[in-house]
Amino acid sequence: MNEELDMTDTWVFLIRESDWDSDAYLPENLQGRDPSEDMSLAAHGRFQEAITDLSAKLTGAAALQNAKYGGWVAPGKDGDEPVYTDAPFTDTNEVITGFYQVECDEATARKLAALVPSGNAVEWRKVISFDS
Repeated sequence: MNEELDMTDTWVFLIRESDWDSDAYLPENLQGRDPSEDMSLAAHGRFQEAITDLSAKLTGAAALQNAKYGGWVAPGKDGDEPVYTDAPFTDTNEVITGFYQVECDEATARKLAALVPSGNAVEWRKVISFDS
């Protein structure tokens, strides 16, 4: 294929919304429930089908556990100690709850960004690869 005509890049779609009850989806908490019957998860299945329908390639995806399982850090400057902040974060009511990584052209990335299931906004960014 002609390299000049192949404008495929890698894009990451960051899902920004209110935090969610990720603990409900841990194997020990499913208690016989089938997570594929969850309407929200079904929407993500339809999104993955849309990726294929638009001739794009899904190269990575993950749901992130509730923010209580992480935090923020401001690295120390000039020898100062780092400053850690554990959840909940009073500065925001939105967090990144998951992401998709897709190989496609820019026009397809814009279309896909509007299709990502989210209770709020989706940010999409082109990825720079530092592989040699």
